[in-house]
Amino acid sequence: MIHIADASLFIIRKRIEGNIITVPSVLEELRDENSRTILELMNVRIEPPLQSFKKKVKTKAGITRDSEELSETDIDILAKALEYSQREETVLVTDDFAIQNTAIQLGIKVMPAGQRKIKDVLIWEKQCIGCKRRFPQGDECPVCGSQMKKRRKGTVKN
Repeated sequence: MIHIADASLFIIRKRIEGNIITVPSVLEELRDENSRTILELMNVRIEPPLQSFKKKVKTKAGITRDSEELSETDIDILAKALEYSQREETVLVTDDFAIQNTAIQLGIKVMPAGQRKIKDVLIWEKQCIGCKRRFPQGDECPVCGSQMKKRRKGTVKN
């Protein structure tokens, strides 16, 4: 089994068995020496994501509306997990709920590093705090110009 890991695995120093892969941008997120040492001791392979898989991840994150929450590193991790999940058994190790939400919708198995796993897959939308109209995205209401906030549009049982 292949484990694709985000920074949380190394930060909380959780040990897992099997092959572990991460992306270069995760290494950049590990600022303390202990986390970097754990990464080295676990013999983690560092591989860049393929652009074709990043594009698929961005498309799916746009549908779930998690795209506003995902960093470039998150997208890289998801892309690498999607790449491996198409050819062998793969688990994405992360505590980030937006990553988990998108991964599950992409058909990627998820394992939390230290927190709980999400129960439901969420679909998000934006709602204007002024006129209360709902839109798929944006920070400013196109009708009245008020700020919009993120709200749950629906859930899909996991």
